[in-house]
Amino acid sequence: MKIGLLKETKFPIDNRVALTPKQVRYLKDKYPNCDIVVESCDWRAYSDDMYVDEGIEVVTSLDDCDVLFGIKEVKIDTLIPNKHYFFFGHFAKQQPYNRPLLQAMMAKGITFSDYEYLVDDANQRVCAFGWWAGIVGVYYTLRGYLLRKGDMSLPKPDKSFTKDQMIELLNSVSFDSVKILISGDGRVSQGAQYMLNEIKAKQLTEDEFLSDKRTEGLSYFVADIDKLVYPKSDKAPFDEKSFFAHPEEYESNFMKYGCKADVYLSCHFWNPQAPVYLSAEDLRNPDLHLQIIGDITCDIKGSVKSTLRSSTHDNPYYDYNPESETEEPPFSSPKNISVMAVDTCPNALALDSSDYFGERLIECVFNDWLSTGTPNDIVKRSTILQDGSLTERFSYLTHFASQLQ
Repeated sequence: MKIGLLKETKFPIDNRVALTPKQVRYLKDKYPNCDIVVESCDWRAYSDDMYVDEGIEVVTSLDDCDVLFGIKEVKIDTLIPNKHYFFFGHFAKQQPYNRPLLQAMMAKGITFSDYEYLVDDANQRVCAFGWWAGIVGVYYTLRGYLLRKGDMSLPKPDKSFTKDQMIELLNSVSFDSVKILISGDGRVSQGAQYMLNEIKAKQLTEDEFLSDKRTEGLSYFVADIDKLVYPKSDKAPFDEKSFFAHPEEYESNFMKYGCKADVYLSCHFWNPQAPVYLSAEDLRNPDLHLQIIGDITCDIKGSVKSTLRSSTHDNPYYDYNPESETEEPPFSSPKNISVMAVDTCPNALALDSSDYFGERLIECVFNDWLSTGTPNDIVKRSTILQDGSLTERFSYLTHFASQLQ
């Protein structure tokens, strides 16, 4: 089998890779019957020369490869017919903007496996960047908090940044009394909590967070779904299974906690059928004193209505004017709420996050495949297209894929 590492073609450019140079070298040494080549690229965090230094061939064409691994969606005009692609597809939830890509892949007889659906027997994801998104989301959001106050102490990350460097930088600055609210307790939230703990933020109990008492420096509280919503029926207690089955039967309880926070980190998974946590009306509430919202999960105009659009690493921030419900330049008025909504946060730690992601791919995908010659069940579960046709698990996309633009 010949494997190719794709050059990223989606804009904004992504600096991450599916396998680092040392990981490719490891696989080639362990599985000598497998060949791995790398498509030349000027913007990867791991340069062409770093692959060459490990004895990896860098090429300008992947036409003779069997399986191609990227990170983000590929441009339609770069698709090679009859290949097996791996990347984050973003059309399994019927995202209209990516319908043309799915249709083109079907027309070209492509087999496609989506990283998002690499799951184990318990349906838990095995390869994800969420923890790293939480790490970067904290850095970006606290950097924005300081910029809002005119403090430019924290630099913008470049593609050589590391997690340890971010922690060191955050530990080098001082914060006044800042209460941080985190919503959700999944991987993104866990990454955010890790980062806050590393910079010595104090985790508060619910009573401590809801009180008016202030502590010096950073403090935070994690509100999971049982805190964020309550049943519309007064007689029904909160039940997680009930909520995920019928989210429309619940109302938001966010303001109970939101009104006690200076900074909000949105780290929860949100179903469009679930209640809106921060409505436009809530954002106008005079009891809400949020200065910046770090919407790490970045559901555009979703559970947090101040997230009008995603932002970029070059320009991570914009302001939301609660009165006009419109965007304004970042940090332009103390009456506004600043927003950080970078939807590819892990790309700010491309070296670290790529290394982690590649290790997971080796463990969960490559070892079985390269030793047996057959993709394992994890890969099979993630495969949306087989030779251009929808697999049974993803047959619900049939109507979506057939729709015209």
